[in-house]
Amino acid sequence: MAKDRGTPWHENTIIYQVPTGLLKDTNGNGWGDLRGVTQSLQHIHDLGADAIWMQPFYGSPYVDGGYDVLDHLTVSDRFGTIEDFKDLMATADHLDIKVILDLVVQHTSDGHPWFREACRDRESRYRDYYIWTDEPYDTVVEPMFPTVDDSVWAWREEAGQYYRHTFYDHEPDLNIGNPDVQDEIARIMEFWLDLGVAGFRVDAVPYLVAEAARTDSRDDGFWLLEDLHEIVQKHRPDGILIAEADVEPEEYADYFGDGNRFTMLLDFWWNNHLFLALARGEAEPLERALRSQPKPPPGCQYAIWLRNHDELDLERLSDAEQEETMAVFAPEPQMRAFGRGIRRRLAPMLSDPRQLKLAMFLLAASPGIPVLLYGDEIGMGEDLELPDRASVRTPMQWSNTLNAGFSDAEPIELVHPVIERGPFGYQHLNVEDQSKDPESLLETLKHLFALRRELGPLLTSTAQVVEVDSPGVLCLRHNDGGAPALVLANLSPRGVDVTLPEEHREDWQEVVADHAYESTQVEEAIHVHGYGYRWFRLGS
Repeated sequence: MAKDRGTPWHENTIIYQVPTGLLKDTNGNGWGDLRGVTQSLQHIHDLGADAIWMQPFYGSPYVDGGYDVLDHLTVSDRFGTIEDFKDLMATADHLDIKVILDLVVQHTSDGHPWFREACRDRESRYRDYYIWTDEPYDTVVEPMFPTVDDSVWAWREEAGQYYRHTFYDHEPDLNIGNPDVQDEIARIMEFWLDLGVAGFRVDAVPYLVAEAARTDSRDDGFWLLEDLHEIVQKHRPDGILIAEADVEPEEYADYFGDGNRFTMLLDFWWNNHLFLALARGEAEPLERALRSQPKPPPGCQYAIWLRNHDELDLERLSDAEQEETMAVFAPEPQMRAFGRGIRRRLAPMLSDPRQLKLAMFLLAASPGIPVLLYGDEIGMGEDLELPDRASVRTPMQWSNTLNAGFSDAEPIELVHPVIERGPFGYQHLNVEDQSKDPESLLETLKHLFALRRELGPLLTSTAQVVEVDSPGVLCLRHNDGGAPALVLANLSPRGVDVTLPEEHREDWQEVVADHAYESTQVEEAIHVHGYGYRWFRLGS
């Protein structure tokens, strides 16, 4: 069903996460490229997504997956050219797909010209682009990867000082409070907005805010977010900003503002409690998470996801809850990362196909904007032989041909090996085969996304949690934005009969379910299969 043209595009959208280097290689060098993304847009459109979040394709040595940027205003040679990007934008516009870019400005690569010049000359204007000290001192910033670095300070001999790095030591922190750095950030955003992008997913936002507050304490540093918002609105009134902000719900209001800061927050709270609920087979953690979340300001949303390109970071859970979740989904040490998360793909963690489809249902039927990681639509696996987060960054599996249809290069030349062995090998798990199977995960997800599109923006509101008598069943009622909808999701492996409270026994009609049920209407007792789901809307 076509989108309501009176509704802002971001209030009823589905976002597909694109790693340029892993999607499709068109020139045989073993790396995915911009032309490969362009060729993949029809698949993304057919899936039901109408926005893509493109991970960094800028100039970079690619030590940290492109997040170590050398030049924010160029396309890395390994991915193509600016002309290739313009062609991508033209195809995306033809398919009515919005393009969102990663804005990575908390740090740069230590090979960036700014940092090289800062090291060479203490009097250079670029020296104050970064944060220096003669002797390390305690800061509120702690190492992002404690198992990799035990300090945020690293010595640079040429500079004769220590520089600060919240992330890896090859990624020096930018001095966000420096007006010249702020001007550089504005220039980066304006460059890509002028090329037609619809907005940015902003990396490491809490660290940007903290650094802004270090030199200008107005609004505890949140003035920076208003400045970013103003830049987007000036160049594209319908543009958006998505915050990577892994914080507690009581802090969300600071990131939304009055709708004058960020348009969406990536919802780590929902994500973490979803996996705790899946691990327990009980709805309570997810119910708790939904009840504790404030309703966003008008025009703002939560962005929800199952997995992304990083580890499954469980820091919003208590220590005991983290261990409980990892014991189920990452029982072996090599499955864990940085002492806080899981470096596995969704499908191997949810080894029961019913549970995997249930997770996709929850993504489609929960309040928030769905963000889908490339490859999860077919249930791709991970390669635990790759280091750290690279385990979930294997090439897209398009077909059962050489290199999974990703590249014509020799296998040894690929950016990462394709998955060949086991149940997730590309020979029997790929887009081409699943497109022919109406019961496949891919076709199921297409149907769920189509239904979500039909129901429209009501699903982006805060849903009402309905108490039912089955601890494994999550029951949500969506009331805003259109005809009410009722969602039942059984997180346990056992089938149950659910008694709906009398005030919610209305003229519900089933619109989708995991199986064909005997009755498609709501009765006093509603049966839901193990890991099953049912979606109703009011009236015919």
